[in-house]
Parts: sequence; C-alpha cells; structure tokens
Amino acid sequence: MGVEHFGQRMRAGLREHAMSHKHERVLSAILQDPVSGNIHWRDVESLLQHLGASIEPGHGARLRFQLNGVEGTLHRPHHSGVCSKHDIRHLREYLRAAGIGTASV
Repeated sequence: MGVEHFGQRMRAGLREHAMSHKHERVLSAILQDPVSGNIHWRDVESLLQHLGASIEPGHGARLRFQLNGVEGTLHRPHHSGVCSKHDIRHLREYLRAAGIGTASV
C-alpha cells in the first residue's frame, strides 16, 4: 500500500514527512471502503497532528482544524473513544480536499 502524499513535498510546508506504520494504517483505514467503525479518536488526532494540522477547540466537543490551507471541523466522540462512521466519512472528505490520499487502499 503506497501513500501518494508522503515522500513528496507538502504543498503548504514544503517539507518531507516520514510516516510511521501506525499512521499509515490509520490513514488507510480512514480512506478504505467500506467505512470502518473501529477508528479511535486518539489515533485520528495523532495523525492530524503528524500531518501538520493546527487543531483548536470549538464549542462543546467540536474541534476546528486547518491543514494545507483547508479548514474543517470534527466532533470528538462523547461516550467512547471510537469515531462514528459519519465522522470518518466527513474526515475522509476533508483529507482529500486538503490533498491527502493513498494511491491504493
């Protein structure tokens, strides 16, 4: 499984990123079909930070973040640490809009 965005220059930061196997697995799980219902919030947050996203708290469980000049919001899970399928679909669309994707998932 190749990650097309990494090993290449980032649009915003123009820097190289070495991605850990854990981050690769999380990114692949986010982008795969069917949508996974077993992705932990802490892994998503760690991936976003690794990618260079700025994360700011919003109202309640809402978080605002920006990556490669693209702004987005997510809701932190309330009663469990697992993201809903709806949140993963939303995150997938956001990452693709920010230029993050995989060559083959």
